[in-house]
Amino acid sequence: MLRPFGLLCLLLSLAVTAAAQSRIDCNVLKSRILGGGVHYCVMLPSGYDVKTANHPAQQYPVLYFLHGLGDDEQTLFKTGGWNLIEDLRQQHKIGEFIIATPDAKASFYVNSADGKVRYSDFFLHEFMPYIETSYRIRRERRSRAIAGISMGGYGALRFAFSNPDLFSAVSAQSAALITDSPKDLNAALHSGSPLFKLLGSVFGNPINVPHWKANDPLELARKNRAALNNLAIYFNCGRDDEYGFEVGASALDRQLQDEHIKHEFHLYPGNHGVSYFGAHLGEVVEFHSRMFGLEK
Repeated sequence: MLRPFGLLCLLLSLAVTAAAQSRIDCNVLKSRILGGGVHYCVMLPSGYDVKTANHPAQQYPVLYFLHGLGDDEQTLFKTGGWNLIEDLRQQHKIGEFIIATPDAKASFYVNSADGKVRYSDFFLHEFMPYIETSYRIRRERRSRAIAGISMGGYGALRFAFSNPDLFSAVSAQSAALITDSPKDLNAALHSGSPLFKLLGSVFGNPINVPHWKANDPLELARKNRAALNNLAIYFNCGRDDEYGFEVGASALDRQLQDEHIKHEFHLYPGNHGVSYFGAHLGEVVEFHSRMFGLEK
C-alpha cells in the first residue's frame, strides 16, 4: 500500500521523467521480527524497465540509504535527492544502481537494549534479503554498499563496521557519533534533552554500557580494524553542527588514521541542516558509483 506521498512520487516519476523511465517504487514490507509493516522506497534506474531482445534484463548494484532522526523512507527523494541523482546520471557522472531506503523511525538502526525493537535484525535478516530477491540486484559484496545521514550515518557506519563481509563501501554525512562517556550521557538523560531521551529509549536509561559499546562505530572500527582495510570509507560533517557531531567525526578520522585504515573525510563549512546535506549529497553518490566500478 502506498502512502499518499509515495503515490505522488510514483506519478511524478512517470510524468516528469517519462523519457528516462526512472521510477521510485514505494511499498510496505510486513516484518515478522518487528511485528508490523515497514515502509520503504526503492529508486530504480532508467534502464531497469528496458527489456528487449537486444537489451536483456540486467542486474544492478544496490546502495542502502538510511535516513536521519525525524525523517522517513521518502526524505531522500522529497528533499531534492531524486532530481540531483537524475541530473548526475544524465550528466554521465554516475552509473546505474538501485537505491533502497527503509523507514527506521527513531531506532538508530540497532536492536534496542531492552530487546523490544530488533531493528538491526530486521534490516539484516528481512529487509536486505527481501530487497535483493524482489529486485534485480547483484547479490555480492562488491555490489552492495550503505550510506546514511545523521542517525542514518551512525547506522550506516555501524552496519558496515560490524559486517565488513557484507558491504564493499560505506558513507555517512554528519553521522550521529557521540564521544561522551556513558556517565556523561546519563547526566544528559536526566537533564531532559529531547535527543538524549531518544537515546535512552534505544540504549537504556541509564545507558546500558555493554550495549552502547557493542554498537559504537568507533569501538567497532577498533575491534574489526583488520577487516576494514577492504572497505571503502567516506564521511563528512559540518564544522558548525548543532549537535556537535563534528567532534565524533574528527575522532573517527583520527582513529582510522592511527590504525592506517584508508578513508576519505571532509570537514566542511555548514551545520546540520537540509541545505548542508544537499550540498554534499552529489559527492556521496559519485563516491558510491566509483566504488561500484561504474565510472562514466
